[in-house]
Amino acid sequence: MTKSEYTPDELLPLSGIQHFLFCRRQWALIHVERQWQENTLTVEGKLLHKRVDDPFFTEIRKGVITARAVPVASYRLGLSGVCDVVEFTESPDGVQLPGRAGLFLAAPVEYKRGHEKRDACDEAQLCAQAICLEEMLAVKIPIGYLYYGETRHRVAVELTGELRDLVQKMTMEMHTYFQRGYTPRVKTSKACRSCSLADICLPELQENVIAATKYIKQQLESA
Repeated sequence: MTKSEYTPDELLPLSGIQHFLFCRRQWALIHVERQWQENTLTVEGKLLHKRVDDPFFTEIRKGVITARAVPVASYRLGLSGVCDVVEFTESPDGVQLPGRAGLFLAAPVEYKRGHEKRDACDEAQLCAQAICLEEMLAVKIPIGYLYYGETRHRVAVELTGELRDLVQKMTMEMHTYFQRGYTPRVKTSKACRSCSLADICLPELQENVIAATKYIKQQLESA
């Protein structure tokens, strides 16, 4: 269902878009069924975020204003969450900030514990953050950044129309699943090995489940 705007009660966690792209079943177990389980990777991720998530911290270095743990929301996408870091750089295309002279352009910076991924999970989450900031500040944000703790490397991400379309499509699908209370069937992959919900999802057992009618038919044929 397409909506022009969602209400505050309908907002879904922004971070869920990464879960959704990684595995729709994982997203549903967390956000629909409210199940969660830690593993080494999730704990390491929390420790990395703890170092930057200080909502009372703001610094200015080389003309760049850095704000941490910035709450954001988009009523068009129906998402809300927190940006690890938002950097404000002086730019004629920017906006005014309270108590600051000049115009500043925002750029979200998302911290990840691992390394660069082959899929668009991280980029989509970053783009969703940028869209939230754009809606809140009434400004266009062309670029954001991903910082990977394992490689200590910062990657610039161009927020293209293609990436924005992906975010729009995924968030619409997330809202549809959530409204239906729908949890998809498992689709096993290599990613299952690192999933913190493997013991809850039980991918190997789920994939071997057959429909009751098919089971009865098999039993009758073998009798």
